Amino acid sequence: MDFFEHQDRAQRRTRWLLGLFMLAVLAIVVVMNLIALVLFGQAQATAPGEPWLTREFLRDNLDVVGWTSAFTVGLIGLGSLYRMLSLRDGGGAVARELGGTRIEGDTRDPLRRRLMNVVEEVAIASGVPVPEVYVLEQEPGINAFAAGYSPSDAAVAVTRGALEHLNRDELQGVVAHEFGHILNGDMRMNIRLVGMLFGILVMALIGQRVLLAMRFSRNNRNAGGIVVAGLVLMIVGYIGLFFGRWIRASVSRQREYLADASAVQFTRQPEGIAGALKKIGASYSGLNADSEEVGHMLFVNGGLGRMFATHPPLEDRIRKIEPGFDPSELEAVQKRMQEDARRRREEQEAEAAREQAEPKAGGGLGLHPEALLEAIGDPGLAHILGAGFLVAAVPSALERSVHSDRWAAEAMLYLLISSDSEVRDAQLMRILETRGEDSEKRVRELLQEVPELSPDLRIPLLEMAFPVLRRHPPQEREVLSRLVDELIQADERVSAFEYALGRLVRRQLQDIERPSQARSGGRRRLADNGGQARYVLAVLAHHGHPDDPDAAVTAFNAGVAALTGIMPLESEAPPELEQATAGTAWASVLDKALERLDQLRVKDKRTLVEAMLATVQRGGGVQVAEIELLRAMAAALHIPLPIAEMADGSQGSESHD
Repeated sequence: MDFFEHQDRAQRRTRWLLGLFMLAVLAIVVVMNLIALVLFGQAQATAPGEPWLTREFLRDNLDVVGWTSAFTVGLIGLGSLYRMLSLRDGGGAVARELGGTRIEGDTRDPLRRRLMNVVEEVAIASGVPVPEVYVLEQEPGINAFAAGYSPSDAAVAVTRGALEHLNRDELQGVVAHEFGHILNGDMRMNIRLVGMLFGILVMALIGQRVLLAMRFSRNNRNAGGIVVAGLVLMIVGYIGLFFGRWIRASVSRQREYLADASAVQFTRQPEGIAGALKKIGASYSGLNADSEEVGHMLFVNGGLGRMFATHPPLEDRIRKIEPGFDPSELEAVQKRMQEDARRRREEQEAEAAREQAEPKAGGGLGLHPEALLEAIGDPGLAHILGAGFLVAAVPSALERSVHSDRWAAEAMLYLLISSDSEVRDAQLMRILETRGEDSEKRVRELLQEVPELSPDLRIPLLEMAFPVLRRHPPQEREVLSRLVDELIQADERVSAFEYALGRLVRRQLQDIERPSQARSGGRRRLADNGGQARYVLAVLAHHGHPDDPDAAVTAFNAGVAALTGIMPLESEAPPELEQATAGTAWASVLDKALERLDQLRVKDKRTLVEAMLATVQRGGGVQVAEIELLRAMAAALHIPLPIAEMADGSQGSESHD
């Protein structure tokens, strides 16, 4: 099952979950109405034992049914809406609620630096924005979670115990597991589960508060009806919560097996995540913070009965990874953890310090474009090694800036500065006017310290800046977005890289402002949007072969054939190719096309991506421009495209502007 099938399945699962929740609410409404009718019927009965549940009684009390139903649905709905709105700031809000401390990108703490490196490597390898990273400092157990509406506002949090007790391979396995949840579309469902269950819980809490208020009230003479109402709300609310938790558990357990499998696929090291699970089994893994509400988001969740457990038993999860696992191994693991805790901490600090100072081994990926489709949402070890190599290759001046709250924006602006002196002066003047003297000075310093940057580091550097940029105030982000557009237009033309950077920035900002609207698929059909799809292919073909019209036509026709299943076009100059070469206008036309194509059904997005890859592959050697455009187009379509190199293993080159 590939990324697109997982996303399609996630959408169906969400609809199924919503249906179950609606059935639970309907059952609560029915029970509330029955109780209300019983109370009214007994109150209106004229003699003991006289039948009161008659057709006339029901007809005369339809208003009771209406008001009771409206009250119940309204209470649950408002409670759910309130809770989901309280989490609209994304995964960081969940992490902070649980006492998480955000890790700054420029941290020099060895253990935190190691965690940041692992998260950046997995994010860049899998093609999703680098999430915010948090540490739950007061949690000694080994645990982690990912939360958010979409990859653009996601956060990954790990406990202090995970940092101290897990080695790098085990930590990478845990992080890869959480990225499995991000890529498999589980985060949005998890946020909705929190909101839905809170809505039901509100009924029980209100009933509980009413009973407590009556208990300490001085005037209890006429409070019998209020006590009964409070008792009913509390009982019905907790019964509803019982079934809600059962629904949550049944939905969540299978997702954990899938995320474990994703972690093994990412790292190709089953001993990493298996080792983490064994250490959890041999030690305490719960949270001191109140985690029942978010228990289904955690790496492991203990303390609940099997019926309500949101995670499969640890032994079952380990056996899925290591079929020969013997539970008696946990005793030996526990003994080693107790005996070697201090030594392990010293080794990890030394390892993290070396990692910070030395580039990681791994080299290039040598990944051919046709392999990208299978790797979408399911990157392998080669991608993570390649991402680690790219992160380590970033020049130190840029690495310090991109992780700094003060200079991350300047590191991004540096990428847009032209090699033409006249255009460069105009761009620096615009930075001075918009962001001030310090900003302009810092960009100049970066240009002096890093006069030339390898093209394959540009997109990874931009993605490393996103966690800092998303923390800027909305108004500052909007000003920065406009400045990016102005720098791109400074030379009155738009290169492939400039378009890619501008599109990635805009997509990030849009998803940050409206995270709940970031979806992997919509309802539009590819057959109804053929013109937009053909234009996307034309842009790829042209920028892959700007000086060879015949090769561009060949690449375009290969994409169209994959898109529609028809024979390649006979025309030597398809009209879309002519439009794709028209000055700067092609960028705005492409923006509109991608906005529409983002609403395609998931399975139609797969077909479109196949056509895009066919266009890139058919033209021969893959250019940096094509890879950057592919990454930007995929981001616009909410598809996490993994990193890729040239088909021949080289990185290629392109001018700075």
